[in-house]
Amino acid sequence: MARAPDQQVLDFLTGYDSPIGSVALALREVLLEEVPDAVEKVYRNHPTAVWYGFGPKMQDMFCYIARATAHVNLGFCRGASLQDPSHVLEGEGKMMRHVKFRSERDVGRPFVRRYVRAAAKQGAGSVPNPAKRTKRTA
Repeated sequence: MARAPDQQVLDFLTGYDSPIGSVALALREVLLEEVPDAVEKVYRNHPTAVWYGFGPKMQDMFCYIARATAHVNLGFCRGASLQDPSHVLEGEGKMMRHVKFRSERDVGRPFVRRYVRAAAKQGAGSVPNPAKRTKRTA
């Protein structure tokens, strides 16, 4: 089992015992099994989702889980550039794409873990490595 969520994340994902909350928690578990070091964050200026990434800033995030009334979206921050051989990504924006999940059975579809790993790999490449910074001299 993945690490326990803090109360704010748990309340958000479960929707205070909404049936769709179990789908959100199942997605969270898959995501953290695939990317155990992911930072989990709820932003006040983006209160509709729980975000996952490799640092504290929005630009460090590679995906999100967002609840709706009848489904849960697993969104990919740079999803427009992800390969989509399963043809499941939805959205038409410049950057983001998402997949809708309506049941826990949907979470077990074979492509889910592959897409999470690909998004994490893509996201890890976008986070600056402080060790690689060059020192400026005056």
